[in-house]
Amino acid sequence: MKIKSEIIIEVKNLSKKFKDIIAVDNISFNVKKGDIFAFLGPNGAGKTTTIRMLTTLLHPTSGYIGVNGFDINDTTEVRSSFGIVFQDPSLDNELTAYENLEFHGIMYKVPKEIRRERIELMLKFVSLWERRDDYVKNFSGGMKRRLEIARGLIHHPKILFLDEPTLGLDPQTRNHLWDYVKKLNKNENMTVFLTTHYMEEANKVANTIAIIDNGKIIAMGTSKELQKITKTNSLEKAFLVLTGHSMREEAGTARDRAKFQGRMWGVK
Repeated sequence: MKIKSEIIIEVKNLSKKFKDIIAVDNISFNVKKGDIFAFLGPNGAGKTTTIRMLTTLLHPTSGYIGVNGFDINDTTEVRSSFGIVFQDPSLDNELTAYENLEFHGIMYKVPKEIRRERIELMLKFVSLWERRDDYVKNFSGGMKRRLEIARGLIHHPKILFLDEPTLGLDPQTRNHLWDYVKKLNKNENMTVFLTTHYMEEANKVANTIAIIDNGKIIAMGTSKELQKITKTNSLEKAFLVLTGHSMREEAGTARDRAKFQGRMWGVK
């Protein structure tokens, strides 16, 4: 059952354990409808695990998640509420660029005429319209990244999860992407939940920023609020004060994203 609220993502006392490892440790936060919410943290801090739970890939050990007014266990309704752009590629290399977007639009039940209009719009947006009939396996890494972004936006979801969406993109494409995301956010009141290692991006586009480390949310607020509490003059410096300067190992693989895609459509 859907519950009406101005909160579109609700997280209460959320934890995830892997045997003796506590990856996410009793965190709570809310995301308001129409917000651009940046979720930042060092590698291994619990960021990726949290996102997997929010997108139904992982079951929480304990706690509550509500997405678009639905309990996270109502997977069909939750999954229809969001789009996602993965950090690693999850396209079908044996389909053309157009076919990848059409398949995604069909899965999300975008009406045929609207689907065709949006596919053309998005392929032109990422400068791939002239390559629409080419197989993705022949695309460069940058072209595949741009196609991933187009696919994530094709059904204009209530919530858009962006996991390092601009990784590997040139500055012009990065700026173009964020301008379009902000336009969707403003015109359609689309909520955006993003992760990025580019602090200037979070500083530029996010209304609210949460920082997670060692499985706990250690700070949350606007960029200016985080700078104020850390007595720094930039978001990057505030981030380093809060999380430290030590290097962290990367977490998450392309296989995890492929596994997610399979679960989305009922493949074990």
